[in-house]
Amino acid sequence: MKKKLLAVVIPSLFAASSTALASGFQLMEQSASGIGNAYAGSAAVADDAGTIFYNPAGMTRLKAREVSLGVAAIKPSFKFDDRGSLAAPGAPLTGSNGGDAGGWAAVPNGYYSQKINDRLWLGLGMGVPFGLVTEYDDDWIGRFHSTKFEIKTINVNPSLAFKVNEAVSLGFGVSVQRFEATYDRYAGVAAPGPLKSFGVSDAAMQRTKLRLEADDVSWGWNVGILFTPTERTKLGFSYRSKVKHDLDGDLEARGPAAPVLSNPRVGLAGVDAEVSVDLPDTFIASAAQGVGERWEILADVSWTGWSSLNVLPIYRSSGVQSGSVADTLATRFQDTWRVALGARYRYDEHWLLKFGVAYDESPVRDAERRLTALPDNDRIWVSLGARWMPDADNRVDLGLAYLFIDDTRIDRNAMAEGKGWVRGQYEGDVWLAGVQYSRSF
Repeated sequence: MKKKLLAVVIPSLFAASSTALASGFQLMEQSASGIGNAYAGSAAVADDAGTIFYNPAGMTRLKAREVSLGVAAIKPSFKFDDRGSLAAPGAPLTGSNGGDAGGWAAVPNGYYSQKINDRLWLGLGMGVPFGLVTEYDDDWIGRFHSTKFEIKTINVNPSLAFKVNEAVSLGFGVSVQRFEATYDRYAGVAAPGPLKSFGVSDAAMQRTKLRLEADDVSWGWNVGILFTPTERTKLGFSYRSKVKHDLDGDLEARGPAAPVLSNPRVGLAGVDAEVSVDLPDTFIASAAQGVGERWEILADVSWTGWSSLNVLPIYRSSGVQSGSVADTLATRFQDTWRVALGARYRYDEHWLLKFGVAYDESPVRDAERRLTALPDNDRIWVSLGARWMPDADNRVDLGLAYLFIDDTRIDRNAMAEGKGWVRGQYEGDVWLAGVQYSRSF
């Protein structure tokens, strides 16, 4: 596996596991200050250094130096209920419902903005823009599809902003991104004929776990523009590019069939592996409008190009089977839209109250193409929060959100791949809480 310098220089804080909160496995939580508004106005608000991620042009609205540090705690729940899963025609898949595939996770972030002169600002952001963990009990019905699927990213985003005039600012950034993936499943419901000739039984296949671990470092870019036609009206637009990752790693087997699968003459496991992933691009349009002396109304529309993830073949890249497909993740995602509305109320000079709602589409097209690794569906956000300002230079943001997720059907037929046919329904929801500290110098 490639050794990546970035893994050494990034602080260990940013290696925390994360779990998908926006559609697919995208994470909106790149600045905890936006939780209370369900991230409405994310590319327009520009009142702390977290704007580096959502719209770097917003740095021109900040003071000479600004630092923001935050973390979001996430508790998703995904509980499966079997509705007639099959190992083969007429033969039911046996096992448990897998427990709760969700679990607690933390998403940290940090930003620093520096004014160079009256027109130029420089900034640095660090966060986790994509993440996913789904993990089931080892005896669950869908164990031949997945028992664990984990994605981690770390994104370092140096940025600059240029103030064209009092009404227009431009921003640009470059992202250096590390991607790690772990994928576990049991080998199959039955041993194929060639493996039976090596003495591998169906029972041995069913008790042998396969694991893929792979990683890569790649890069992307982002741009933004901020219009402030009046002091109380802000319009922001930003675009974040795709990031193409060519992941290299290892495919290993553990269990009674492992000696045969890893035999050099067979070469099905115990080999190097590779898979290419195009993480999607995103466009955001935002508005913030002051109303009266105390209110500000926020709005957000965003688009994510999830169709970049279609069919992901995992190739063996060493051994006698080098170049053959070890597994396939047929996501067949579709592009998605997210809309959010929010409001902020200035209670007094020390407190700002926040409210928000959002509707977030899932990239999963239907039950037939839903993965056990990603039991995703459309969701509705309801959120609230507050900002405490003890003085002009220090701010603490708190946010809490609950995500309603539609009951989620799955009807994934992978009998031809030896994984069985998973049929059932998930019940899911998500709790999200965050805290962020910001200081101006």
